[in-house]
Amino acid sequence: MAEIKADTATHHHHLNVSEPDISDHKPSKPKRVASLDIFRGLTVSLMILVDDAGGEWPVIGHAPWNGCNLADFVMPFFLFIVGMAIALSLKRIPDQLLAVKRVILRTFKLLFWGLLLQGGFSHAPDKLTYGVDMKEIRWCGILQRIALAYLVVALIEIFSRGAQTKNMAPSGFSIFKLYYWHWLVAACVLTIYFAVIYGTYVPDWQFTVLDRESIDYGKSFTVACGVRGKLDPPCNAVGYIDREVLGINHMYPRPAWKRSKACTENSPYAGPFRHDAPSWCHAPFEPEGIVSSISAILSTIIGVHFGHVLIQMKGHPARLKHWIPAGCALLVLGIILHFTHAIPSNKQLYTFSYVCITSGAAALVFSASYILVDIWGIKYLFLPLEWIGMNAMLVYVMAAEGIFAGFINGWYYEDPHNTLFELTCGMGRYIGFKSTFLWGFGIRGG
Repeated sequence: MAEIKADTATHHHHLNVSEPDISDHKPSKPKRVASLDIFRGLTVSLMILVDDAGGEWPVIGHAPWNGCNLADFVMPFFLFIVGMAIALSLKRIPDQLLAVKRVILRTFKLLFWGLLLQGGFSHAPDKLTYGVDMKEIRWCGILQRIALAYLVVALIEIFSRGAQTKNMAPSGFSIFKLYYWHWLVAACVLTIYFAVIYGTYVPDWQFTVLDRESIDYGKSFTVACGVRGKLDPPCNAVGYIDREVLGINHMYPRPAWKRSKACTENSPYAGPFRHDAPSWCHAPFEPEGIVSSISAILSTIIGVHFGHVLIQMKGHPARLKHWIPAGCALLVLGIILHFTHAIPSNKQLYTFSYVCITSGAAALVFSASYILVDIWGIKYLFLPLEWIGMNAMLVYVMAAEGIFAGFINGWYYEDPHNTLFELTCGMGRYIGFKSTFLWGFGIRGG
């Protein structure tokens, strides 16, 4: 059982990995990596910010199609952090069967919460109702994608232990050889992804608008495709496979592409469709679909590699000499692929350039957190983020998914619109300020 602990014998406070004394019947609890908790807390906070303010400031919301706005970094940051956590947590569970059981149990927990929170069951905070028609339940979502990536990468981590070369100094490029199974799987994932998105024939398709709030509810549309290898909104293989496997009724009804210039004159703001908007503007699309989730595994593999560096390499300089150049290389590669139009950066398709840009950014942000917190010891400034990071699931469920907001909106006087939130906002307007502090808890008007 490995333990990550602070080495206070030097002025550098190295994080070392050591094996505890097996004669100690009550080993001390492993020390958490504060910089990782703070990075996780920052990501959760960023998610709440873009969810609540993205509509008002589209520049921080999801890009309508190609491109990478602030909100588009949230999901890959989570997957990167999951990868690092896999390396650190499974190191402490040497028993293979026990590790597999814990991984499978955690995967089912993520799937359960994902379906409950994003499947359509909860309508809070805007509607004080719950329940979902199984004909329209959304099967995919943020936690479901994290569950898939976690399951695949964690099982690789567990079953590849015996294949790791013994007595190899994990320095420079040798650490890639030490964990070569992870990179073989990454190569397979990338090959499958490219084969699918560039090799799948996408025929013409039809759909009926099922969004009861849409003025086009009940109308049927036809989208002309008959192409192969396209990465545009209507005719990409990612959407085609989701429609065929999941069913179009089970996909996200309000994709970001509805804010694109082709669909609305208010782009990048949401608004009424143009009179000449193409038919696909009315269609649903699953941004956390099957093929894109397979590609998302790459973000977690890169994250687990950074976790391996933290475990295997001793001393801050050795770790940073690996992390920072790797992060810069990924970022530059992704930017080149995007701006040369070789592979556009696209969150909804989870393209390879998007993986590189966001993983490179995650590497650099984590490195900065590591320097500030674990090297310079400036931890007290980030205590709120650390608490959020240590309670990420609680904050996600309560704030980001509107459970806390639904609870607040559930208390009203005579009319459901006379909620505590509305009363607070009214008082705020009366004294001349907006009660934006409530937005941090994911509260919106009812």
